[in-house]
Amino acid sequence: MFSHDEIWGGIDRLAKALSTSPSGLARQAGLDPTSFNKSKRMGASGKPRWPSTESVSKILSVAGLSFEDFAAMAVARRARGPLVPVIGLAQAGEGGLFDDSGYPVGEGWDEVRMPGDIDSNVYALEIQGDSMFPVFRDGDRVIVAPNETIRKGDRVVVKTREGEIMAKELARKTTTRIDLKSLNADYDDLSFTRKEIEWIARIVWVTQ
Repeated sequence: MFSHDEIWGGIDRLAKALSTSPSGLARQAGLDPTSFNKSKRMGASGKPRWPSTESVSKILSVAGLSFEDFAAMAVARRARGPLVPVIGLAQAGEGGLFDDSGYPVGEGWDEVRMPGDIDSNVYALEIQGDSMFPVFRDGDRVIVAPNETIRKGDRVVVKTREGEIMAKELARKTTTRIDLKSLNADYDDLSFTRKEIEWIARIVWVTQ
């Protein structure tokens, strides 16, 4: 019996073995490019979603693998913890790196191994510069969980409609506005209308 994370992990490792991304693998198999996106792996209620047997069959056909080969790839465990996508915060504002829900997609991501049991939907952003000092320092990696509930006081990553990505503290969230507190006192606090924000995601962990 395979777990949800093992099946999706097998798809991710198969894509990497073929020197492509999950979306690239889906295209090669004649599937919708978003079929294996992180946002497709959880339902709106937070319940895990599984890839269809047809989609798995198609990618195995493209790769020339049997299901037994895929099963071995799916249950491959990483003793030192899972690999998660990582990119520098400055580069994260470039187009094509996130879908509309704030999940990582497209090319340009590296991978970093994290200790412990981490949600398969998380990704890492590497802090660059001192705009978040002393809470986050240059070179720190913050672990972001797009499917986590966000509350006042949480550290968050925010992407605006203009493409800017920033790490702040959520000061207030109403039906019309989002107020953000800067982590570095030398930088101004910010306030946006909901329409100005593309997505907001909670920072759940930081590693140096």
